[in-house]
Amino acid sequence: MSMKALRLGTRRSKLAMAQSGQVADAVRRVTGRPVELVEITTYGDVSREHLAQIGGTGVFVTALRDALLRGEVDFAVHSLKDLPTAQPEELTLAAIPLREDPRDVIVARDALKFTDLPRGARIGTGSPRRMAQLNAYARAHGLDIETVPVRGNVDTRIGFVHSGELDAVVLAAAGLNRIGRSDEVTDFLSVDTVLPAPGQGALAIECRAGNTARDTELIAALGELDDPFTRVAVTAERSLLAALEAGCSAPVGALADLADGQIVKEMRLRGVVGTTDGTRMVQLSTTGPVPQTHDRAMALGRELADEMLAQGAAGLMGERAQ
Repeated sequence: MSMKALRLGTRRSKLAMAQSGQVADAVRRVTGRPVELVEITTYGDVSREHLAQIGGTGVFVTALRDALLRGEVDFAVHSLKDLPTAQPEELTLAAIPLREDPRDVIVARDALKFTDLPRGARIGTGSPRRMAQLNAYARAHGLDIETVPVRGNVDTRIGFVHSGELDAVVLAAAGLNRIGRSDEVTDFLSVDTVLPAPGQGALAIECRAGNTARDTELIAALGELDDPFTRVAVTAERSLLAALEAGCSAPVGALADLADGQIVKEMRLRGVVGTTDGTRMVQLSTTGPVPQTHDRAMALGRELADEMLAQGAAGLMGERAQ
């Protein structure tokens, strides 16, 4: 490949810049080419509304994709959980690198664990998915908590705890790890307590799917960063989300991982849908051989979604994605 710098499109947030910087370093190692970051502002970055109000789907990625299609950048890095499940024909996911820790975490005052929070504790999160599962767990275990909708970057959210406005906030472990702030975590939420968002902890490296030699060469180079198991796992999770016709801000959790205690490796896919007050939940799982193809991973997600819909999942999500 020529030595002309590759242009990497990224959001301007501290987390996005950290993620993109890590990918840029990996691309430099693979290609031997310089990589420059091109900062792009998305609608989700400037809107003050909660994600559930603005729809969530695509608000953090559309501007990046537009820049790709206009040729202003050569590739872009997204948090995979922010990507709409429908992939534009003009673009391709050239790589999905090895996934970070997919779990959610608590950052609480006085270094408290989730189950040690005082009665009436106010827990901040902008995610209906987190609200639904935290409230369901609290109801099942006799905890008295209030989930409070919040928006903002990591500094803003943790600031609500330091100021005393909130007792705790819920964040993604992967994000705190990537910006070097994992030491502020006071509790890791087990996936048996809160299933993460589909694709949480994974990154997506997207570029044009054109037929030019330059595009083909870039796709091949970026493909060196792909992790096959992460790809099939998040494909199954996102297929479940798509089959539920739910947007990325819907109260849907999903995680595909290796089943425990298996001599022959099997993949377990779990899904959950619930009302944000935690009063009604549909949670199911399935286990089978690790999918060896994209189509089989897609089928696994659809099959579990069909079972969840048969148990009433559609009625728990509010307005479904179009």
